[in-house]
Amino acid sequence: MNTFNKEERLCSRKSLDLLFKNGSSFLLYPYRISYLFVTEAQQFPVQVVINVAKKRYKRAVDRNLIKRRTREAYRLQKETALYGNLLKDADQLLLLSVQFVGKKIYDYSFLEKKLAGALKRLLAELEGKNAGKADGTD
Repeated sequence: MNTFNKEERLCSRKSLDLLFKNGSSFLLYPYRISYLFVTEAQQFPVQVVINVAKKRYKRAVDRNLIKRRTREAYRLQKETALYGNLLKDADQLLLLSVQFVGKKIYDYSFLEKKLAGALKRLLAELEGKNAGKADGTD
């Protein structure tokens, strides 16, 4: 399942607004991860948007390079990192934003390691929230 289909991309303006207004986020340099669960059944449990600031990287070539590297790292890690037991059982959709906030263009191996760490932290936060809901302490 090492694909990145159209259905896995977050394109809806309504969903994006909801994610950035109501979602939680954390920073793990060079990425800022924003996430939100919504009750909407989909074929894929996660929809993701990857963005790089035009203000920081004026040239589209640079922005596209960073997005390509990040997308490839996500594509290879999503099955093991995100689509585990936590998300397979849920009938909810996880909206996910991966924003690149780094100050320079890094090579692929560095971005891959940092994205893996960010996905692990995301799972830890999601498990913490699910445990809080199960205990009634939310």
